[in-house]
Amino acid sequence: MTLVETGDETMTGGRLKRVLPYLGDETFCLTYGDGVADVDIGALIAHHREQGRLATVTAVQPPGRFGSLEISGDRVDSFAEKPRGDGAWINGGFFVCEPGVGAAIAGDATKWKRSRCATSRPRRADVFHHRGFWQAMDTLRERNELEALWDSGRAPWCSW
Repeated sequence: MTLVETGDETMTGGRLKRVLPYLGDETFCLTYGDGVADVDIGALIAHHREQGRLATVTAVQPPGRFGSLEISGDRVDSFAEKPRGDGAWINGGFFVCEPGVGAAIAGDATKWKRSRCATSRPRRADVFHHRGFWQAMDTLRERNELEALWDSGRAPWCSW
């Protein structure tokens, strides 16, 4: 393991650019580490290679936090317990990249999601749609929910 000190002010893209010299010239995987998922990494890598882009991001639909109502006028037609978000796809934080992504990162102030890899035309990034389990772990509430799943023996991300 190599620990690379990137500094407190370095953004995610700048951090990636600083570690690239340690990764060699092979395709690599990257994650932010604040989400848990049952992403099929083999399928993600295969998709990335088929598309031939510099980077592939895993898109997910986050779970809804609250139940929703189907309403007609003043009448409740149905309840839905915690539907999958609003249907939007978001960055799930799991990536496959080629070493060439460094050229799309200007420097330490660059955020990975704002790098030229994601914003230039033609786009250098592709998307892998993950329809399985995904949960952020940004809050104490989310941590407690994930720990409860683990403790129950029903953690969807466990494949061993």
